[in-house]
Amino acid sequence: MCTNVPTNSFISTFESHFPTRPHHRCTSAVCICIKPSACEMTQQSTGRTEEETEKSENFSHPRHPCPAQLARIEENRRAALQRLAARNVEVPIGESWREKIGAEFTKGYFTELAAFIADERKHFTVYPSPEHVFSWTHMCAIEDVKVVVLGQDPYHGPGQAHGLCFSVPKPTAPPPSLENIYAELSTDMKGFQHPGHGDLSGWAKQGVLLLNAVLTVRAHKPMSHTERGWETFTDAVVWWLSRNLRGLVFLLWGSYAQKKGSIIDRMRHHILQTSHPSPYSADRGFFGCHHFSKTNELLRKSGRKPIDWNAL
Repeated sequence: MCTNVPTNSFISTFESHFPTRPHHRCTSAVCICIKPSACEMTQQSTGRTEEETEKSENFSHPRHPCPAQLARIEENRRAALQRLAARNVEVPIGESWREKIGAEFTKGYFTELAAFIADERKHFTVYPSPEHVFSWTHMCAIEDVKVVVLGQDPYHGPGQAHGLCFSVPKPTAPPPSLENIYAELSTDMKGFQHPGHGDLSGWAKQGVLLLNAVLTVRAHKPMSHTERGWETFTDAVVWWLSRNLRGLVFLLWGSYAQKKGSIIDRMRHHILQTSHPSPYSADRGFFGCHHFSKTNELLRKSGRKPIDWNAL
């Protein structure tokens, strides 16, 4: 008996790599082939005693799998198909970033992550849209990064997340944390004016990397994509920047960002840290931190052009 489950052309292509043959037991997740039962051989034709025949039935030929085994086989088959599909997914990342960190996309954890995200998008709304997940890599070349702001995970409401932490696309109103960032800027940087929107692309294009630790989220389910592999990937990004560039300014707001920043080489880079700009914690140190003016001072000392925080 042979059970095949070719549900579509992609699965058929996958199965073509695992051809089935009759008269053998196949351990593939795609099919199960069982030998003709030895029970059909009679004692007279074999000359075996009843005891020997019973032993043969118990130990010599494979049994039909039970429903639980079939369910596990089907689960493994679909997981294998998802992993194979994930290997063929083109990651829309900026070319300079691909050259430096592209090896991450070939690793097992990222294959599993891509399969998970693909399955999530089939069943739920996921933010941001696929073309915006890596938008931060298209704002500036990896070698041109000057400042790094570490966030946690994307906004989980409609029309908000677009690949940059703390940022929302026009015309979406700035969320509370971003409003507090603007409030601090207005007291820290003389002449700063509220832009009337929440899109921080203007900073990103000047070399401010606005990087969330987790790059996707299920709609209305904050932190729903944590511990799926994104943290490993973004750690690799931070590690590359820390080891290959010098004089970057890392802005670590809140305990989560500060923990993630533990891999930064503090002998090569500048670390500015305080509380998160959330309304729940901004008054514990974020207000009055002067991180924006301090960042520009550090950039000037290293001979780099300061950030125009008004360019939004």
